[in-house]
Amino acid sequence: MPFVTCIRIKKPVDYTAMLEQQRAIHGAVASGDIPSTLFLLEHTPTITLGRNALSEHVLCDSEGLAQAGVKLITTDRGGDVTYHGPGQLVAYPVFDLNQWKPSVDWYLRTLEETVIHVLDSYSLTGERISGYTGVWVNGAKVAAIGIAVKHWITWHGFALNINPDMEHWRLIIPCGIKNKPVTSLARLLPETPSIDEVAGRCVAAFREVFDCEITEIVLEEQKPL
Repeated sequence: MPFVTCIRIKKPVDYTAMLEQQRAIHGAVASGDIPSTLFLLEHTPTITLGRNALSEHVLCDSEGLAQAGVKLITTDRGGDVTYHGPGQLVAYPVFDLNQWKPSVDWYLRTLEETVIHVLDSYSLTGERISGYTGVWVNGAKVAAIGIAVKHWITWHGFALNINPDMEHWRLIIPCGIKNKPVTSLARLLPETPSIDEVAGRCVAAFREVFDCEITEIVLEEQKPL
């Protein structure tokens, strides 16, 4: 059974700093120095452009973004434009897929299944939509997925909307999809769960779906590299 270290960071983390940490952990996992690692966290408000992003999918100029307190960053994950911010649980699995199955498609579908398990624990039916990556509920996207894989070691991951500032999605065309709305657990449930509660259910879903042993570490804030 694969072994995973889960690091839960409670204070929102700067996107660029977290990307640098993922890259460092990626190298350590690839060399066998540490086991596969799962980060669970929130980000400070950030719009990210993936490898396939179109600039016109950002609907606000730099002055407007600055007024909204949102950073714009180009990154190395797959996919188009997306938003990260407080109230959204981000999962970054830095996994050695050789311990499971060295397949990008299998990994994407398994990440989706993990989110679906979390939603099911709240009696919500998570859906896949043919031709897209991510998870929807009632036709609205509740979790975005964008990954990178090198030497079968993954980084980046998924973002599950719990109670973020939904107004920030007006700044972009999410994932470049014009006709699909975005939603959150706050809109789908009678009571909004806490980030910590959803993180706990996310760990349980990873254990079940990836059939792995997970040891959890909780940090109040990101530790410097």
